[in-house]
Amino acid sequence: MLKHLFRKRNWHFSAASGMVACCLAVFFLYSFTSKQLAADFLQQLGITKTTANEKIGNGFLGGSFDAYGIKNLKNIPAAARVPLAKEIAAYSKQYVQSAAYLKQYNELRNQHKPEFKAIQTPEEMQKESVAQYKKSVAEMEQSVKTADATMKPIFEKVLADAKKQLKEAEDPNNKYVANYRKNYEAAVPQNKAGYDQQVARWEQEYPANHMLYVKKRLQNFLAETADIDFDAQTVEKNGKKYFVNRAYESKGSHWKMAYRAGKEVVTTAREFVESWLKEIN
Repeated sequence: MLKHLFRKRNWHFSAASGMVACCLAVFFLYSFTSKQLAADFLQQLGITKTTANEKIGNGFLGGSFDAYGIKNLKNIPAAARVPLAKEIAAYSKQYVQSAAYLKQYNELRNQHKPEFKAIQTPEEMQKESVAQYKKSVAEMEQSVKTADATMKPIFEKVLADAKKQLKEAEDPNNKYVANYRKNYEAAVPQNKAGYDQQVARWEQEYPANHMLYVKKRLQNFLAETADIDFDAQTVEKNGKKYFVNRAYESKGSHWKMAYRAGKEVVTTAREFVESWLKEIN
């Protein structure tokens, strides 16, 4: 899970862990450039295709990466990190254009789509109010029938009040309904305008073109890895590593993830992303 990988006390994970996490979080392990690539890639990480797809969808669409279950993270040799980063990049680029990913994205998009809720007309509002009072009267009548001698007078008083309220609700000249009707005409366009604003925000956050969603993720990666101090020194305390520069302890999880990945891996990833972004319109 994301917390499992990124929480502050765990930033001291191995460089191999950081390298894979960096690449997966950015490129999200999307599908396969070839059967051979898929086999090599999954074998190196020690995960199945099913597991990879789950982490791809959940990681990319949710903006987080779950490292749980990737058993070979710490065993990837330094010499294999940059080549693996390149494989992951190619792997991811193809997947985001696949039908499987598009289906996942559209499901997410539709889940967040605003639902238009029309304002009740004065007639609808009054009808609903009357129905509620009728229900209250019926329930109270039943309570009166079953009440003992001590409670019966109390319930009868409540029943009388409920019947009075019902009569007022049924009155065509009800003041509350009249006031509602007075403001109804202005409320309708205001409600529609509010809905239109929600739709505009939704379309901005979840564009119909799913590649624009990918584009935002890639742009975020470039922004979050623009100022990594790969020469930052660390010290070990009680078996855990901490930055000598204490200001770095407050850096975000993605910054620390990129630091663990190392300059070569991050540079490789950034170059790929910069090139990829030029292709997305």
